[in-house]
Amino acid sequence: MKEVQAVCALSALAHTQRLRAFRALVVAGNQGLTPSVMAEQLDVARNALSFHLKELAHAGLVTVEQQGRNLIYRADFTQMNGLLAYLTEHCCQGGACEVTGPAHISRSCC
Repeated sequence: MKEVQAVCALSALAHTQRLRAFRALVVAGNQGLTPSVMAEQLDVARNALSFHLKELAHAGLVTVEQQGRNLIYRADFTQMNGLLAYLTEHCCQGGACEVTGPAHISRSCC
């Protein structure tokens, strides 16, 4: 993954509704979800969800497939793993990383 792709993906995920939608698709796995099911799960209007899914697709984080009259959205796990690999490419200067437990942010960023 190149820097410009990483910035695009991170920018797409830097919105609460898009992050929630992407996480729902990750949970759904290869089965994916229709927009109506996602809208119900996330308690968001379908037209707003459509906008967010378009942004995630533009960033390459989700794919969409037409099945009859339905659209099926799926997380693109290859792209997701590419982003994670980009972010951790030179982690700990190539040495083994020590996991010390979950990190907690004590202040709100937004």
